[in-house]
Amino acid sequence: MKIQEMSTRLRTVLILAVIALLATPAVLEFRAQKTREPIVAGPGVTQIRMLSDYFDGLKGTAGDTEVYFLEGSNPGGTMAVVPVHGGMETAGYLAAVILVEQATVEKGTLIVIPRAHSPGFDSTEDSYAYPGTVEIKTDFGTRWFRVASRLTDATVQWPDPKVYPHYPTLQSISGKQARNLNRAFPGRPNGYLTEQIAFGIMEMVRKEEVDLFVDPHEAPPSRPLVNAMCAHQDAMELATLATMYLEMEGIFQRLESSPLQLRGLTHREVGDHSNAFAVLVETVNGIDGPLRGRIYDNYVTTNVDELKTWASEVGRTTVPHPPEGVSIEVRTGRHLANFTALHQAMGDLYPDREMIIHGIPAYAEVQEKGVGHFLLPVPEGDQKAPFGMAAEARRQR
Repeated sequence: MKIQEMSTRLRTVLILAVIALLATPAVLEFRAQKTREPIVAGPGVTQIRMLSDYFDGLKGTAGDTEVYFLEGSNPGGTMAVVPVHGGMETAGYLAAVILVEQATVEKGTLIVIPRAHSPGFDSTEDSYAYPGTVEIKTDFGTRWFRVASRLTDATVQWPDPKVYPHYPTLQSISGKQARNLNRAFPGRPNGYLTEQIAFGIMEMVRKEEVDLFVDPHEAPPSRPLVNAMCAHQDAMELATLATMYLEMEGIFQRLESSPLQLRGLTHREVGDHSNAFAVLVETVNGIDGPLRGRIYDNYVTTNVDELKTWASEVGRTTVPHPPEGVSIEVRTGRHLANFTALHQAMGDLYPDREMIIHGIPAYAEVQEKGVGHFLLPVPEGDQKAPFGMAAEARRQR
């Protein structure tokens, strides 16, 4: 009997050891998702605050995040660039990082919250086989960035309600969208964590008297709102002038008005609940959406996708998806051009709110030199992603 018991215990120990061995890579990769990529404060950054400075309910939570200020020596307008789906929609996030690392302000103030949806950076989108990170080649090596989720990490906000009633309109939204920051505005201080983040951002907009709020996004080529600018009705004149400036640069940007009944989005709620002109700008990103081919290691940077190209050829996409894809340079360059056109239009229409911002790369310059040229080296040198075993396994297969 004792021999049999020892044999059973030995088998149990061996089974547990094998499970631990097999599970360790997954556990390490899961834990590594909490590691944030470095953002370098460039020469124009005058102060770094936290979102909890505007709503202390976020202090010590996954929703707290850095707020970068670039302030000019002369008074003027204030523009806030806040990519609320940053880690999911890579070009908008990279464009915000480039502002932090490259821009300098002579007149007015530029506020950037690159990781506005901070808990979205702690997980990836469910069931889509997205890579955990993307690496960008730079003049000094590589920089890595998260390819994260548009939804708040379920480990800090769970469970989802069956139906999510938007505050304050009580419009019924799918329960999963309770973790979508771009359905949570204007937010509330005693709501879900995602709503608290939205409330914190709104408090920043109101307390800093933001004049222009810009939210850069990406969408699949099959969506109607892509390569477009969606503006609150109060911002339509401003957005119209900005699209004209873009067209003079050879960049066509469709103009859309924010739907009055579509609630929770920045282009609706920021405009309704503050004095800021609210604009959402959208470029294309093939990795998003259900119509997508096989994911490979540099999909995020190239967007080469035979399935999307075929869909484009048979008229099933809003914008063409060429065989060469839509590169990260094209997408990030469009966002940077949007930022420039919008703040210039603001100054032309409202001289007392003029902003003079230097160092925002032009669209043509980004195409010529690449996105990585405008990223600064981090203090530790070339940075590799802290995880990526799954990607390495795919390469070996």
